Amino acid sequence: MEQPDRDGYALIGLGEAARVDARGPERFREVARRCRELARAAECGDDLIGLPPGAGPVFCGGFAFADGGGGSPEWSGLAPAQLVLPELSIVRRAGRAWLTFAGVVGGTGRAERSGASAPGTDPSAIADRLHDRLEALKPASMPLIDPSPIQPARVAGAAPPEHYEGAVARAVELIERGDVQKLVLAREVRVHAARAIDPAAVFGALRELFPSCFSYCVGTAEGAFIGASPELLVRRDGSRAQTVALAGTTRRSADPSVDDHLGEKLLHSAKEREEQAIVSARIERTLAPVSVWVAAADEPVLVKVHNVQHLATPIRAQLREPVPALELAGLLHPTPAVGGEPRDRAIRLIPELEGLDRGWYAGPVGWTDLAEDGEFCVALRGGLLRDRTAHLYAGCGIVRDSDPAAELAETEIKLQTMLPLLA
Repeated sequence: MEQPDRDGYALIGLGEAARVDARGPERFREVARRCRELARAAECGDDLIGLPPGAGPVFCGGFAFADGGGGSPEWSGLAPAQLVLPELSIVRRAGRAWLTFAGVVGGTGRAERSGASAPGTDPSAIADRLHDRLEALKPASMPLIDPSPIQPARVAGAAPPEHYEGAVARAVELIERGDVQKLVLAREVRVHAARAIDPAAVFGALRELFPSCFSYCVGTAEGAFIGASPELLVRRDGSRAQTVALAGTTRRSADPSVDDHLGEKLLHSAKEREEQAIVSARIERTLAPVSVWVAAADEPVLVKVHNVQHLATPIRAQLREPVPALELAGLLHPTPAVGGEPRDRAIRLIPELEGLDRGWYAGPVGWTDLAEDGEFCVALRGGLLRDRTAHLYAGCGIVRDSDPAAELAETEIKLQTMLPLLA
């Protein structure tokens, strides 16, 4: 996970000292509980006080959009909730870096669920393995994207564009009928390349093109879930929590005056302001019961990234109780920016209208530490890379005034985060 514009911030984890998987409606609490059990017994060689967020042992990973999401074959290897304690983690900020090694002694982590003993839990063997991993580290440059000079990539929607327009039209009917206030509908586009897609090359391009976004990459044996998200779901630092209500999108322009005009239109669009207000109000209501106070900006601001600009309302909260970052993420997910309003009704309708398995798309991705602080972004503007195929996802918030053709065009704009890199 990397956000270059934030003092060069980056966090990376390699290897697997332990893994915590969960599924179902209690998955956020379940992984928080099991991470807490591992953390409670942790012996840290150095005092962690004064180190930057993410230094020391961290649990990295994320969650599917739905409680049981990611069941389709392409999402194999990523559970509905999956956090890994890396054997090696590095956090970088403001020109300095901190490296942490972690090993689990005893039958915890992934083996705990089956009752089997964890492999390599002898302390000497663990130390030898960590030493070998350190010795194997060496400087390397990010690879460049190297498309086939002979066979161009083939791009095809998982469903025809008309399917998405029809889903939007049905959603508008439900909204006009009063069944829901807002629905977020996504579509999938697949890129079939001539050769295996290198996740490192894609990540290298994303971090350069979108330095203000959260560039993320969750790598597994089967593939990599990767993207550049503009949306923070939650950041917890002690008793302080931060988030952002992000909704409303328009394109960018190379002409500064046209770009400013597009931004002004977005700021004054009744449809986009309504969509943004729904997200902001829900986040404030959700945080209020666990907070001493919740403060949102009076007016949304423009957030401009490489290819699009958004409406955003920063929101801060002083927590009443030390709610873990994982549980805060569970309270907030999914916000109306990626789900809908009311939440429960929207979550039931989304798969019926979309006809796809979102997997980890629009779910939380990030990290938490031994103090249960952490940071999770909403996994947007990305896709799943598996060998020669990329599954890319983009969605739009549907409200009463939504036009099916316009919403389809907005998904095309959002797909431009990764599509030009792959095709």
